[in-house]
Amino acid sequence: MNPIDALQATIELRIFEYLGGLMLESGSMDPALVDVITDILKVMTVSTFCLLIVILLIWLERKVIARMQDRVGPNRVGGKYGLGQTVADVLKLLTKEDIIPFGADSLTYNIAPLLIVMTALLMWAVMPFSSNAIGVDLNLGLFYVLSISSISVVSLLLAGWGSNNKYALLGAFRSVAQLVSYEVPMILSLLVPMLLARTMSMQSLITEQDIPYVLVVPLSALIFFISALAETGRSPFDLLEAESEIVAGFHVEYSGMKFAMFFLAEFVSTLFMASLFITIYWGGWRFYLLEWLSGGQLSTVELMVGGWNLGPLLGMVTFFVKTFFGYFLFIWARGTFPRVRIDQMMDFNWKFLVPLSAMLVAVVAIIDRIFLDVPPFAEFLLQLGGNLILGIITIEILRRVGRRRREAEEGSRQDGPAEATEHHDHHDHHEMGHAAAH
Repeated sequence: MNPIDALQATIELRIFEYLGGLMLESGSMDPALVDVITDILKVMTVSTFCLLIVILLIWLERKVIARMQDRVGPNRVGGKYGLGQTVADVLKLLTKEDIIPFGADSLTYNIAPLLIVMTALLMWAVMPFSSNAIGVDLNLGLFYVLSISSISVVSLLLAGWGSNNKYALLGAFRSVAQLVSYEVPMILSLLVPMLLARTMSMQSLITEQDIPYVLVVPLSALIFFISALAETGRSPFDLLEAESEIVAGFHVEYSGMKFAMFFLAEFVSTLFMASLFITIYWGGWRFYLLEWLSGGQLSTVELMVGGWNLGPLLGMVTFFVKTFFGYFLFIWARGTFPRVRIDQMMDFNWKFLVPLSAMLVAVVAIIDRIFLDVPPFAEFLLQLGGNLILGIITIEILRRVGRRRREAEEGSRQDGPAEATEHHDHHDHHEMGHAAAH
């Protein structure tokens, strides 16, 4: 084993292929077994990364929210910036007693936190971190993500029903209604980039984005972002755990590490949704500025420096910079918007997002079909124009609906005092007539 070759393989993100080659060179291992071992190493690496980065995400969210609220945030444990606060919280949860409520179904109660964490980790299998760093590049990668994410609904229902608590069950019902409802506009919004790229492979969706889809179809990106907020239970759609309404939601009876596993899954899922948003609409690991300045000669696929290909490493850095920007948008939404009511949330989805996303899919498909042979930049302008026109029409419809609603409310307020005055005058006349008779 040459240390220089190992270092080069690590920097070029080929370390697993390099280790597999060393195993094959030994001549004592079957190629199929080598593939299994390297796959296990990949799974362990990605899973460990996802579980450990949650410590940073919790600290980051606390500091950003504190800054938005004019507070300091964690600043005691682990130094001036409170870097050890999350570690201390984990140690506290590890030492807490694991309590199973009386009358709870032990199987569903115990399997729910495991199932939701497993779901959050499985989605990362098809996420492309770089041009050559991906677990499995499935042809139906996007369909795989949507299928796996639906399993979380089952785990929430198991947690609520197995706890033998009416508040937990009510929270589970809310969770199922919310997650199932907002999957519809999310799927419809994802149909738009699939139509444009003509693929469901996550890696191909990136390579086909010569212009980021957030510029081509901004309305689709906005719908996906709103749906992702609801799917992850983030504010303003954090009705899954509304303390003022249903105590703590579906995990009210959980304590210790089982309780922590639900929050672990929430942060891992939120980071995944941020990375999916970046992958589908912002080009993932592609460094567009480098490509545009070099006229397409340089890219994050191949960037040779001294015989070493630094492109994949630069692509991974680009991916994580974009991903943390997307995660910051999720934090920003949490610190900005208040929680909506359950009826407002459902009305907003079924009466606004679903029709809008369906119309958007139709508009994009029609433009793509009619102008099939136009140059890419012309198609970009046409799709952008279609999105803007649909957005303007939507805003105008919302303005008119809002005006009619305000007029109806003002009319009802004016009719109320008038009816009360009329009733009062009638009562006075009746009293005067009664007094005159006496």
